[in-house]
Amino acid sequence: MAITTTPAQRTFQHHVLDFLAYLELERGLSRNTLGAYRTDLMQFGLYLEEIGADALTADHGALAGFLDQLTQGGPERAPVAAATLQRKTACLRSFYRHLRREQLINHDPTADLRAPRKTRRLPKVLSRDQVMMLLAAPQGNTPAAHRDRALLELMYACGLRASEATGLLVGEVDLEEGVMRARGKGSKERLIPVGSAAVHALAVYLEVARPKLVGIGDEEHLFVNQRGSALTRQGLYKIVQGHARAAGLAGLMSPHTLRHTFATHLLAGGCDLRALQEMLGHADIATTQIYTHLSAERLKDQYFGAHPRATVGHAA
Repeated sequence: MAITTTPAQRTFQHHVLDFLAYLELERGLSRNTLGAYRTDLMQFGLYLEEIGADALTADHGALAGFLDQLTQGGPERAPVAAATLQRKTACLRSFYRHLRREQLINHDPTADLRAPRKTRRLPKVLSRDQVMMLLAAPQGNTPAAHRDRALLELMYACGLRASEATGLLVGEVDLEEGVMRARGKGSKERLIPVGSAAVHALAVYLEVARPKLVGIGDEEHLFVNQRGSALTRQGLYKIVQGHARAAGLAGLMSPHTLRHTFATHLLAGGCDLRALQEMLGHADIATTQIYTHLSAERLKDQYFGAHPRATVGHAA
């Protein structure tokens, strides 16, 4: 039996598909982001249908009502988390800006739309000793051990996202110059220095291990699996988690923890915030500033752990 849709539903779906095509072709957004935005807008479309409204004529009150419904939840659904609500609000703003650009509406109803501020939890980071334990976890001289050492060293040395590490090509790392080219969100490229420890681990991997893993294949990706194909994000996650368990760090980290640790350790060592923003590939320095709070927390921990008169009840 065919599923029937109303003209209003078909019109809304057309606007959504046109918006998603714009995001993919002109903004270069990832598939994950496009999928999330499509889900958000389909949910919004159902809400409009419930209240008998149309996307092109919906006012601020209709949109605020949608967000309020998500915040309150209902008999069959839990309230939406603040972080998810922020994303849905951003999606609606972007969607209506697109409609305005296309001259389909004269007024943007999201101009004054606000979502509850989300409390930003500080990400977990490893201490320097814990990093050394993790980097020492890959044991032996097997091709996989050399690959894992190079992978962990590079992720910590350059603050790479998991997708950036798995997407890295052989030609994007210059060991002689000690620099690499990372492709981040939206396919934006940036240059990142590579420290000597990571350069050495990569040189050994490229000379000794990778040829054995790739064999006669012509795989261009730097990091490969046991079959010589490009390492997937799932494969990377298993590698990191396996060595975290071996180092006694199970439950304390994920691949992204190395990125947080990279940023925190650089700031603690005196790195300039703008330089760190460039290396992390953040579009907005406000995103980078969370690491200043992390560094302050680490300084406090060091202070209260070391200063003899830092705590109440100190010895006279």
